[in-house]
Amino acid sequence: MLRKDLRRELARPSTADPAEIARFDALAEEWWKPHGAFKVVHAFNRARVDYLGAQLPKLLGRDAGAAKPLHGLRLIDVGCGAGIVTEAMARQGAAVLGIDAAERNVAIAQKHAQGTGADIEYRQALPEDLADEAGSFDVVLSLEVVEHVADPAAFVAALGRLVKPNGILVVGTINRTVRSFIKAIVGAEYVLGWLPKGTHDWRKFVTPGELDGWLGDQVFTVEARSGVTFDFLRRRWSTLADESCLYLRIYRRRP
Repeated sequence: MLRKDLRRELARPSTADPAEIARFDALAEEWWKPHGAFKVVHAFNRARVDYLGAQLPKLLGRDAGAAKPLHGLRLIDVGCGAGIVTEAMARQGAAVLGIDAAERNVAIAQKHAQGTGADIEYRQALPEDLADEAGSFDVVLSLEVVEHVADPAAFVAALGRLVKPNGILVVGTINRTVRSFIKAIVGAEYVLGWLPKGTHDWRKFVTPGELDGWLGDQVFTVEARSGVTFDFLRRRWSTLADESCLYLRIYRRRP
């Protein structure tokens, strides 16, 4: 007979979507190729890392001009893929943990970190698996993940439980609007070929209002918000006020 605790573990609902995990597992080798399947991620990653590099030290009472402004803080990157953002955050000086549901993503992230000398711990895990680390992270980061999970409300709640009181939660995702359908799916996947076809399902995109509701205004408050868009004239990604497509929301957990 199965032990009681093992039976509970097998019966516990999971936020993982097996089809999405399989999709990203199959593409794992592409993550660190600047012109591969995730070339668009490399491109707009620079804009959002610059934005976070300015916002996080300010919100956490740190000097943004310091060599390692997040030194002494603990950060988790949930749905880290192969570590593109994770490594950038580690360079800011934080003690970083990266978790992902796809086993091959984690293996490639570990291999790349060893090659670059990045001091990062990686695990194959979901946020709900870290119940024993609830309330232990100064920064919880999850970028372009919530639109790929089976239960977004439960996933966001699991993220929130990891944040320390007064800590920061950053969620980046895609708004469910007509503009996002045209840009993120028709444009990025079918016209420009920036992403593999079928990467996104518009029906799973998340509005800022839904995010706010899942976190609850009595627990988290919005500290900063930004859209991320591609400027075709200047041929680069930038942050701006428009949240109608890609956007970032930064929340603070109440004490």
